[in-house]
Order: sequence, then structure tokens, then C-alpha cells
Amino acid sequence: MPAQPSHNPPEHTPEGPPPDTLRADARRNRERVLDAAREVFSAQGVDAPMSAVARRAGVGVATLYRRFPTRSALVTAAFEDQLAVCATAFDEALADPDPGHGLYTLLEKVCTTLVTDRGFETVFMADFPEALDYDRERAIAEDRLSHLIQRARDTGQLREDFAPADIPLLLLAVSGLAAQPPETAVPAARRLLTYLFQSFQAHPPSRPGPLPPAPPLDLTGLHRPVPSQPSTVCAHERDTR
Repeated sequence: MPAQPSHNPPEHTPEGPPPDTLRADARRNRERVLDAAREVFSAQGVDAPMSAVARRAGVGVATLYRRFPTRSALVTAAFEDQLAVCATAFDEALADPDPGHGLYTLLEKVCTTLVTDRGFETVFMADFPEALDYDRERAIAEDRLSHLIQRARDTGQLREDFAPADIPLLLLAVSGLAAQPPETAVPAARRLLTYLFQSFQAHPPSRPGPLPPAPPLDLTGLHRPVPSQPSTVCAHERDTR
């Protein structure tokens, strides 16, 4: 979705003034908007109406557009920390002299964060507006992941029939745990990762180490609350009231 400029473009730059130059009340408004944006975008996707963010934040739509004149500016600011987590996780994995260990620690970081931080799930699993050039960012991440996988293959740590598509398969399975409380989701994600990573290895140990503790799950955990109906407001609707 293209960026959405305000009907009344502000005089400052598109990203708005730096947060540290704002008055205390303006900083509080900005943080409320960012908190609301993370909640709304995580629940409804990044194409959710900007007016929904304003309502959740308890501010007027005009106030929101003064701070963030475009959707891409709001999404980028809202998920800045999660984007940094992604970049750091890849950097640390690629710097590990043991590529198999680097791949495992990357996946452990991603899996545990996916089930505890809905914003991270949005960054890592969802499509962003075109204005953020998310296709380019995803291509870079996939290239780095492929490089890490190839290093592990070259050192004989991954089985011959391992496919890069096995990683998204793992992440999709883990992301389904996000509806569980963290005390259940985190151990479940770690246990599932350990199970599957052992099967990825070319030479798994004949006596594998102990698995992470089993999570407190039973068949009742398969029931999920019925999601609320999506808003009938079009994603591109501009609320100027």
C-alpha cells in the first residue's frame, strides 16, 4: 500500500521532529500512538485503518498525522525495536564460528520472541506496506539465512535433504503458539525447536541430550477464542473527523 500523506501536510519533515525535541506532553502522546499502533497492527495487520490507531491511542486523527504523516513512517517507528532485534540476531548468527550453533541460536531467538512479542511476529512474518520496501528487506534476510544454511551444509552439519523451506515450516508451527500465555508458549517453542533441529542434523547424537521441559499443554489448548469480526472500514479510508 502506498504511503498516505495527510490532507494538511505538516511543515516539518515526513518523519516528524526527533522525539527528544518534543515537549513532555507531546512525547507522551507520541508513545501512546506507538503503543496503540503496535497493538492494532499486530492484531489487524499493518493495513489497519490509521483511524483505528488514533482511537486506540485516545488522540485525534489530526494529532496522529501531525506526528506520523504517512503509514510507512508510523509502521517504521512502531516496530523499530523489533527490526533491530531481527538485524542483531542475524549478525550474531553469522559471526558464530560454528555455523550449526549459529543457526540454532538464531532460530531459538526468533522462536521465543515470536511467541512473546506480537510486534516481532508482525515484522518477521507479515507483509509491510510497499513504501517500506519490505520485499528488499525480506530478500536480504533470506540471503543471509541461505548463507548461514550453506555454511552449515559445507561443514557437514545439516542432512543432505534439508531444504531452506524447512525453516519457514518451523516458524509457522511456532507462531501458532502465540495465542498461549508466555509460561506455556516459550517452553513449547523451545521443545518443538529442539525436536525439529535434531532432525535437521546430518549426524544427530545417538544419545540426544534431554529435551527442554514439556509445556503445560493438553488438548484443551487447541481451542482458541473466536476472533472478532474485521473492521468494515476500508484500509485506505481517511478519517478526518
